[in-house]
Amino acid sequence: MNTCNVTELTLAGGVRAVRIENDVIATTILIDKGADIYELIYKPKGMDVLWKSPTGLKPTGRGVPTAFASEAAWLEHYAGGWQEIFPNGGPACFYKGVELSFHGEASVVPWEWEVVQQGDAGVKDAAEVRFTVRLFRSPFRMVRTMRVEAGQPMLILRERITNEAGEPMDYMWGHHPAYGAPFLSSHCHIDIGTRHLQADDEYIGTNSPLALDARYTWPMAGDAGEVDLSQLPDERQSRAMLGYFTDFEAGWYGITNTELGFGVGLVWPKAAFPYAWFWQELRGSPGFPWYKQAYVMAIEPFTSVPSQGLLAAMQKGGTHRTLQPGETVEVELRAVFYESTSGITGIGPDGAVSLKV
Repeated sequence: MNTCNVTELTLAGGVRAVRIENDVIATTILIDKGADIYELIYKPKGMDVLWKSPTGLKPTGRGVPTAFASEAAWLEHYAGGWQEIFPNGGPACFYKGVELSFHGEASVVPWEWEVVQQGDAGVKDAAEVRFTVRLFRSPFRMVRTMRVEAGQPMLILRERITNEAGEPMDYMWGHHPAYGAPFLSSHCHIDIGTRHLQADDEYIGTNSPLALDARYTWPMAGDAGEVDLSQLPDERQSRAMLGYFTDFEAGWYGITNTELGFGVGLVWPKAAFPYAWFWQELRGSPGFPWYKQAYVMAIEPFTSVPSQGLLAAMQKGGTHRTLQPGETVEVELRAVFYESTSGITGIGPDGAVSLKV
């Protein structure tokens, strides 16, 4: 019997989705909104590790728009989960005669999809779906395949972006997986393939141990180096902060819930994503959009810093990327579950996890 399947679903409010699953994991993707990964479920624990907004899913294409600024509109439709951020990361900016919207067009437009494999194709039992989109405001074509294989607690993402213009195009690119309760708690510990954390140079946050534009040796921060950022604070302690992991030895991280006995990790090629944005919103920020309701954390592989839009990335260090006419860039990421009560020491490019003894 095949254990790997693809199913088309209709979620709350009529939102269309596709579920890809095997005997160990399941993931749900929103077809009409950026191909968001809305759920990432580890079946042995019966738990979705991705954060869900208290406002829930907002149906697309229904009702009257209530926001005309792209940041407010993006946040109104932000239901949690995992977004692909492209070609702009952070606030909207004007580039080559058009506004690049907050967190990029790719994270909000519908994607086309097709089943590549479902079940045993004579090689192995697997399920694979291909998602494609041609952006409107930028001349980029994006292709993402998502794959699971029987018995493997792993989601494989293979991506290709092509510049179809007759001129060079600059961009920022990243992945925004946001983790939440019940998986996320003060029992969570972070391991990551670097020892360097750079604070944002504009955003200070609330009860943040980071100082503007300061550089820290992971995991310690604070005025006297007294705060261990690898351990989430107690749920009674609010915090909002933003920083950037840099100088990776290898592109990987793991978040282990030592009480629940399992964790989730991500591995990526550091040449493609040399940074990872580190965002915590732990009931820290008053007012729109969080109102001190959100308990969420994200560690986001990215091409560029800071999270202030493409023009800022171009002006502050030139960490943006450029594709020449007809040029293509490809990357593979793997999200993997593992069981541990003490954390991990690394994740290989094939998704193999090394556990702490």
